[in-house]
Amino acid sequence: MKILGLDSSGMVASVALVEDDTLLGEYTVNYKKNHSQTLLPMLDEIVKMTELDLASIDGIAVAAGPGSFTGLRIGSATAKGLGLALKKPLIPVPTVEALAYNLYDTQGLICPIMDARRNQVYTGIYRFREHCLVTVKDQMAVSIEELLRLLNELGESVTFLGDGVPVFRERILELGSFPCSFAPAHVNRQRGAAVAALGLEYFRAGKTESAAEHSPDYLRVSQAERERAERERRAAAADPSGKGERSL
Repeated sequence: MKILGLDSSGMVASVALVEDDTLLGEYTVNYKKNHSQTLLPMLDEIVKMTELDLASIDGIAVAAGPGSFTGLRIGSATAKGLGLALKKPLIPVPTVEALAYNLYDTQGLICPIMDARRNQVYTGIYRFREHCLVTVKDQMAVSIEELLRLLNELGESVTFLGDGVPVFRERILELGSFPCSFAPAHVNRQRGAAVAALGLEYFRAGKTESAAEHSPDYLRVSQAERERAERERRAAAADPSGKGERSL
């Protein structure tokens, strides 16, 4: 069974091909690149290097969010285009679950944190039990203080990973009352291989959707939407009647 994995949910762009328990190829870049210009060439390189007939894949796993609004849209559009062209199902994989899957069978809690700006993180809390990823707290957008409060209440050792670590590491060490560690470089960011491998488990469980059905899970509204809502709130406050001035 072959699963193609795509992740462009953050600064990292990553494409991977997994066949059963074997990683056939992975192309990952984490360096100031525009995903709209790099994701398809990366996919093309994987196809060439593995001599892949795209028609032979069973499904397309895609990091479905949360993450960068632009990055998620690019990944979603790429996956949808491939799914429609190849008539293959899509496998939406929550971004933070795929991050946690990097640390397969790690003891204690696993806490991926993605910098969501405004002192918030996209996160979730996970553990492995009997070789299966178990959700302790589902993915969410919360302040770093709220996350640390939850982890302090749980009182277990925690391994952190994700692009939020360099942003909030000092805060974690200052406010956390639990033993903690930070994942090393080769497993501390998004990887297409983790998306594909976890996607394979989702595929076997029947967690798929058609390309037409797929849409990213942004988890919170974009900055543009927040600004529009704020403008509408101010306009409503300035004109409580809702009538406003009208010209004929």
